[in-house]
Parts: sequence; structure tokens; C-alpha cells
Amino acid sequence: MTPRTAGPPAALALALLVPLAGCAGNGGPVSDDPTPPTPPTSATPASSPPPLPATAPSGTPVAPADRPTPLSATELPTLRRPTGPPKEPTDTRSTDVVAGRITRGGSGPCYGLVTDDGREYALHGPGMGSFAAGTTVLVTTGPADPAHDCGPGTPASIVKISRVG
Repeated sequence: MTPRTAGPPAALALALLVPLAGCAGNGGPVSDDPTPPTPPTSATPASSPPPLPATAPSGTPVAPADRPTPLSATELPTLRRPTGPPKEPTDTRSTDVVAGRITRGGSGPCYGLVTDDGREYALHGPGMGSFAAGTTVLVTTGPADPAHDCGPGTPASIVKISRVG
């Protein structure tokens, strides 16, 4: 909060002089007296500026009795600027879950899958159901079974498979 330089008496005097200055060129009252007119001693509440808010000993502003109190008198916490890049990934993602389209389908146990970024997987999973080519699936994978070769792609076994959409 910045301190105010002009107090209520100066603002009141300015408020009273501005209307008089506008009337001088319109045939209104003109005075040759170099001293400005003295303002009346009692001012109406509507023409006086609002009082400055009081401050608590901690320097926190306190709302006047006729105004509502602020929502919070404390400042919001801010995060410190990082000192460098993170040492570990900040967006942890499960490495055993893959989403993509079935390229080699059928009733299994071998399936081919291609992800949106073009990675190809050779999946093995007996009893997982029938998936037609072009079906979008979400697959939880496990380590590949070396006894089964399901074609081109990164070999993996199917722990769980489900249709998407």
C-alpha cells in the first residue's frame, strides 16, 4: 500500500474549486479577489473522501466498521524458483501399460499392436479373447515369454487387455 500525500482538507478544497473554475468562462461568478474562497466548515459525507484504512500493529490493513473485512489478511504462499532441472521424472507414468491399435488380431494367443507414436509390440496372451484388427485397446504388459514368438515388434506378455471406447 502506498502512502497518500494529500489529506482530506486538500482534496476537499480541490473538489470545491473545480466547479467554480468551470463556471468562470460561462458567465458564472467571477472574482478579482486573488484569495480563494474559504470552504465551509461542515462538509457533507458524500463529498468527503473515504477515510484511510487503519493498520494493525503487524502492518495489516484493518477494514473500517462500515466495510466488510477482507477475505484473508495473510499473503498467499509462493513457490521458490527451482535451482535446476528435476533429478527424477515429474510425470510418472506406468511403463507396463500400453495403448494402441491391434494390427494382428483374432482369438490369440498372439496379437500385434501399434501405438500412436509408431512403436510395434508382439503380444502373447492365451485366453485373452478375440480382438479384430483396428480395435483400440489398453494393455497391461508383463515380461515376454521366450518360448513364444508372436512376430515383429517388442515382445511382451499380456497381463490384462481391454477395449477402449
